[in-house]
Amino acid sequence: MLVVRDLRKTYGTTIALAGVDVDAAPGEVVALLGPNGAGKTTLVSIIAGLRRADSGSVTVGDVDALAHPQRARELLGLAPQDLGIYPIVSVVQNLRLFGEIAGLRRRELDQRITDVAAALSLDGLLGRLAGTLSGGEKRRLHTAIALLHRPRLLLLDEATTGADVATRGDLLGVVRRLADDGAAVVYSTHYMEEVASLRARVTILDHGTVIAKGPLDQLLAAHASAFVEMVFDGPVPAVLLGDGVTVEGSTVRLPTADPGHSAAAALATIGADASRLRALEIVEPNLESVYVTLTGRRYSENAPEDADVMAS
Repeated sequence: MLVVRDLRKTYGTTIALAGVDVDAAPGEVVALLGPNGAGKTTLVSIIAGLRRADSGSVTVGDVDALAHPQRARELLGLAPQDLGIYPIVSVVQNLRLFGEIAGLRRRELDQRITDVAAALSLDGLLGRLAGTLSGGEKRRLHTAIALLHRPRLLLLDEATTGADVATRGDLLGVVRRLADDGAAVVYSTHYMEEVASLRARVTILDHGTVIAKGPLDQLLAAHASAFVEMVFDGPVPAVLLGDGVTVEGSTVRLPTADPGHSAAAALATIGADASRLRALEIVEPNLESVYVTLTGRRYSENAPEDADVMAS
């Protein structure tokens, strides 16, 4: 349903996408995972026809989306990161307006509104002014708009940003059900914990490059390992350095198959330097450790000062 090949985009001297390949088949959720600024929003925006690529190809169904963005848009639904609702009209008026824009009419439109409102727990809010909704309720309405015309390809960019726990659970459940019903879903997120609940195939972006992709279990088997992370006040003690150890400023990460034993051994080894130890964390094998293995950095340490943020 979606084939992206060698997609490239720069903003001035900043590289947003550096030859990205992505595929999404019917019935599949593909999680675009990466820190803020990795290129996720730029990628989704180009697929949706909102930004132009410098080079590469995007095919949606059998449509060349770069040459014919309007035809491609008829096949997809987009819920961008920034909310796109009209606050001064009701929930049902928002749904009706966007449904009509999508070409839905009368009974079909009424039925679609009923369906998406029930799926996203909006059926008790249809008469409310959109501007009076909570943050989570607005996020659900925003997503419902993208679902109205039952798109074959659904693009969700940071769909749960600012959502409460209940809304996040509702949204993830709807995404999984849409895929089970045959839609191809591209789900951009920086929340690693969402990937497992979606049973998604993973594409990890870092600075505009795909650094890993595949089923979650395969990524964990290939790249994940436990490590002990220690943060010091000042330089890392030299006694901790060795094969496989990574150092970033005052932080050291020790890969290990037995993190509890390794943490105890490290504490015993550093002697007087223990007085400079400010934090110690054991990270078990998960997507966080996959990212550390591939980049040498913790996922949360990436500042958002790059292309996605600069271009937003």
